[in-house]
Amino acid sequence: MKINQFIPILTVAAMMPAIAEASVFINDKDTVTVKKAEGSERNVMLNAADATKPREIQIGLPSEDVNVYENGLPAVYSSAVHKLQYHWRSDASLGEVGLMSPSESAIRTGNIAYSVNSFNNLGQKEFKGKLNYHANHYGLQQFDMNVSGGIGDKWLYFGNVYQVFDPGTFDVKFDEFADRTQIYRAGLTRLFDNNKGKITLQYKYAYSRNQGNELNAAPFIYNGDGSITEIKGFTPGLSSYGPTNGEISYMDIMDGKMKQANLRDLADNRSHEVTLLTDYTFDNDLKWTLNMKYMNAPEANYIDFGGSTISELDGSEGYLLNGEPYAGLVEGRRTWLHFGKVQNFLVTSELEKQIGNHGLRLGINEWFYDLDYHSSSFQWTGTVNEYPQILSTPNGQGGYDKFFGFNELSPEYTVGYENKLALYLTDNWQITPKLKFYYGGRLEYYRMSADQISHSRYSGFYIGGTAPDGTIIAPARVTKDKLNYAATAQLTYNLTKQFGFTADGTVATRFPRINEYAGTGPTEEQYNRVTIPLVRGGLFYKNNWIDLTSMVTYIAKTNNIDQQNLTKPGTTEGKTVLLIYDIQTLGWTTSAEIDPFKGFHLHALFTYQKPVYKNYNASVTFSDGTQMGVNANGMIVKEIPQILVELDPSYNITDDLRLWLSFRYFGKTYANLQEALYFNGRWETFGGINWKVNKNLDLGVSVVNFLNQRGAKGTISGSELITKDEAYKYAGCYMSGSYLRPFTVEFNASIKF
Repeated sequence: MKINQFIPILTVAAMMPAIAEASVFINDKDTVTVKKAEGSERNVMLNAADATKPREIQIGLPSEDVNVYENGLPAVYSSAVHKLQYHWRSDASLGEVGLMSPSESAIRTGNIAYSVNSFNNLGQKEFKGKLNYHANHYGLQQFDMNVSGGIGDKWLYFGNVYQVFDPGTFDVKFDEFADRTQIYRAGLTRLFDNNKGKITLQYKYAYSRNQGNELNAAPFIYNGDGSITEIKGFTPGLSSYGPTNGEISYMDIMDGKMKQANLRDLADNRSHEVTLLTDYTFDNDLKWTLNMKYMNAPEANYIDFGGSTISELDGSEGYLLNGEPYAGLVEGRRTWLHFGKVQNFLVTSELEKQIGNHGLRLGINEWFYDLDYHSSSFQWTGTVNEYPQILSTPNGQGGYDKFFGFNELSPEYTVGYENKLALYLTDNWQITPKLKFYYGGRLEYYRMSADQISHSRYSGFYIGGTAPDGTIIAPARVTKDKLNYAATAQLTYNLTKQFGFTADGTVATRFPRINEYAGTGPTEEQYNRVTIPLVRGGLFYKNNWIDLTSMVTYIAKTNNIDQQNLTKPGTTEGKTVLLIYDIQTLGWTTSAEIDPFKGFHLHALFTYQKPVYKNYNASVTFSDGTQMGVNANGMIVKEIPQILVELDPSYNITDDLRLWLSFRYFGKTYANLQEALYFNGRWETFGGINWKVNKNLDLGVSVVNFLNQRGAKGTISGSELITKDEAYKYAGCYMSGSYLRPFTVEFNASIKF
């Protein structure tokens, strides 16, 4: 449950244009007018990092967790252990897709973020079916089918099957698929008399094994000027940096016993879900909804790989390959095995009514989450090439080990629950035809009770073991009862029919969550309220061919918790530290929707931002007594560019033939904490053509990364403690990091019957 991962993020744009990129638009209630799923999620699902989940629609901060909702409830309560893509996919079961703005999300869920809001097709009286097929030139085969219809006058039924067989863009070797996922769902809907509403009971089963999750790193030569050179024989995205044989040995953190396993068998995810959905409209137009679900994931497992320093051996260091001294490039590799059991029971109920000029919503959340989770870690030394081989490493005692450093680097453990009981209210007040005031508030009672192991980790760490300082490793129960709150207010004034001003402010608070106790966790002195304020202001202009908005945004986050693995530069030795720090971002965004002539549309967005660390200090002592520190105060947050551009043109050649492109430019991004190493700007590109052959058949061809950019992105392994003064030393050095999806041609077909 690594929590030190930042997601590349974009300063909040003005509310309407930022949401328009997902092809959904804000209505008068500061919510999203949900459109039919055909194409509505196209840009949201164009993810250059991972094809299995939506991209982040970004707000200038690290993700606060799950940003996808299904039928008004979180698709997964927390993705810290039970990953979203293991339980939810964009498929034929979706009848509608929308987006919640950050202010609405803060009030209705307690989380400031743009959030995908998906709704299932619950059936209709006439029989309908839809079969989607998706393939690519690497061998992906994906099928999903939905059927629905009526039983008499009062009953509807629906069923859905989703199957993906994805070998990935390279041969995984220890598994036949990079992603093997299957999801089944079925349900019945009962209609109330006089079209007053309906009640639906739905069952869902999901199985997923996603080996591509951990194989997202590649070695390269860092040139020192923000560019990289590929290593001979290794093409990022087309070559695997994972071992050929998945056989590994690890120490179980639960009992200290050494165990053997295969990586293929450690990534299984299974979940069962039962959902009850109810809506009813009373005679006075008061609308009531009650949505609830129980989800049980008895297996919520995944694997993480990490790296450190790449060095060159001359054969005298004692490393062996097949019993012979090894000379060549090596990297200290790290592996985390995550094992989880997750249950949750989620209930959301709302009342909505228009009273005069006020659009009122009153809601309640009762969300319960139960977690049983632990992870084990180990290290190994690998050759630096496609399908690296595992070397026998000297253990300092006259012997050799292929795997070592068991549970030294951030193994995690927590068992417990958290519960959120919240009441919220929003009001959209049309004061005059030109002046609108939207406001709302949320009050949440939060209870968390979890086992925590606060002792620092060491080689050989396990529950019941004895630490070097004599401490017996045992979990201790931590229980917290707190009140969280959120509030929002937005004022919009139309000076003319085409021109106006808007300003809004939102604040949301929370206390540390259960997943943040899985590591050493915050101590009692470190347990502080996390506060996220968001303030925006700007102007908008709209006529018959352009919709333009320009906004200035400030967003911040206090007491962000980060568990960081720090590597001693030039070595493979790493230590794990807990960091608590602040982030703030000031940005300016201009967005436009342009329709200059019939059939052509362009979405354009430009952002300049400056996200910086505050109060970011850490120090660590390595095994030889060397003390090193990191001070990132005032420095640009790693992985976040200061300049971003999005261009999304599309053209309807005919009413049935549509050509579309999507260009996203990410400016210079820092690849380590102290602005020493960086990557130059890059383009992420998508394009395609869609043909509506007839009312029953749609065909499409698309290309991912059609500029075929192969540059690295994200962070550079083992570079956390490198400073600006030392950066010149690393020009021409071998390093490793993550990469973009490679050039991919995709084919889509959809048949309606």
